[in-house]
Amino acid sequence: MLDKIQTTIHAELERYVAIFRAALLSDVPTLSGEHNGLQQSELLVAALSHLTRRLGKMMRPTLVLLCAREGGHITDEVLHAAAGLEMLHTASLIHDDVVDESAMRRGQRSVNALFDNKAAVLVGDYVTSKALTEMSLSHSLDVVSRMAWLGQTLADGELEQLSATQLTTFDEAPYYKIIAKKTASLFSTCAYVGALLGGASSDTVATLEQYGHLVGLCFQMRDDIFDFDESLNVGKPKGNDMQEGKLTLPVLYAVANSDDYHRRLALKVRAHEASRLEIQELVDFTLHHGGVEYATGEMHRLRDEAARLLSTLHDTAVAEALRMYIDFVVEREK
Repeated sequence: MLDKIQTTIHAELERYVAIFRAALLSDVPTLSGEHNGLQQSELLVAALSHLTRRLGKMMRPTLVLLCAREGGHITDEVLHAAAGLEMLHTASLIHDDVVDESAMRRGQRSVNALFDNKAAVLVGDYVTSKALTEMSLSHSLDVVSRMAWLGQTLADGELEQLSATQLTTFDEAPYYKIIAKKTASLFSTCAYVGALLGGASSDTVATLEQYGHLVGLCFQMRDDIFDFDESLNVGKPKGNDMQEGKLTLPVLYAVANSDDYHRRLALKVRAHEASRLEIQELVDFTLHHGGVEYATGEMHRLRDEAARLLSTLHDTAVAEALRMYIDFVVEREK
């Protein structure tokens, strides 16, 4: 399905890939000193080459380009902005892997696993600086300002997620607030930047920004549902979120009206005090008390809301591609 979605922007995506790789791999500074037997400049080259080897599904650049197409123009400024947004996302993943001590990312070893945490943090900082450079090439103060807002929002979302481990209630509102900042903010920014630079009207920019927000919520909810099915090829074991102290929508729903025992068990998970057997027990409880079904229903509701927004678009090919895009987000299996 993704190939079909990207058909209308295939040539522009190829240009985007060239810009993304060239921006990261060119002008690498010569640094003095060594790290694990490598010259520091060699380490940076190795890390950046590793990062650009697999570019994933290019979901976010695809959204930028489709929204720009609705405006009528996919310019070089659009492509540089798409590259900058993906670089900021990449940098955030590098730093997340350090915090979560993750060993894998996009089917290959994470930067922190390949080198170490110190190197990973510095590589993430370097990629962030390159992201800012690319965004400046959009020649739009609005876009640069939005990029600054996004960086702050992503960091704030991570901090709120850390704070959530202290909660003693099981309300859904904090969950939605966290995923709005951690995930939906990036998708909404991709849609906003693409539509703005593509020349869309202010009403269309606002519509696509809201569409992107809903896409981001669905994207994260789908990821959270994955955590309860170890048969899916998502690169992590069942209950991985709980091992990190995270209570996502399925377990929040299951626990909210449960007995005291399972509520206490959920609080132990949040506090990182639960054993692996206790985590498995809470996973099984969630599965048998409608948690996944509830979260899936909420995700479908948001998907339908996003699809309805597309009726106002002028480019029917873009509207259809974006309709397939949200379906892909909801139906993907990894």
